[in-house]
Amino acid sequence: MARKDIAMTPEEVAEFLRTNTVLQVATLGSNGWPHLAPMWYVMEDDKIVFRSFTKSQKIVNLRRTPRLTVLVETGEDYSELRGVMIRAEALLVDDPDYVLSVYGSLAAKYPMINGTPMVLDDEALENAFGRFAAKNTAVIVEPLKVTSWDHTKLGGAY
Repeated sequence: MARKDIAMTPEEVAEFLRTNTVLQVATLGSNGWPHLAPMWYVMEDDKIVFRSFTKSQKIVNLRRTPRLTVLVETGEDYSELRGVMIRAEALLVDDPDYVLSVYGSLAAKYPMINGTPMVLDDEALENAFGRFAAKNTAVIVEPLKVTSWDHTKLGGAY
């Protein structure tokens, strides 16, 4: 089978990204070596969004060189492997109100408070994460090239 036979459709890519949880983020260090870190993320207008402390290495790297590659992948056996890799430019957003809204979206997806994902009203969101928002940067992943694979489409063949 050719690569095109196992590629996901745009709809499959969108669903795959919406339903998975860990994003591998690769940025370029000042020494030229990749810096790789797992991150929680959310989808916003079909774009990946994550947040990190502004002083973190990945944000420092993105301020210097806004190119990044991100990867979401699943599967244990070869026949189960699925993934989406995106070469992208990072749009960095330091606005605390926007960062706080990203915290809210993350809290609704991941068990950040009391071990359960939850939708927080404005007051609860501010109480839980407001003190961190100004110390964080949100990253909107602006795709340049999307590559995907879904080995389940192989039907057990290699």
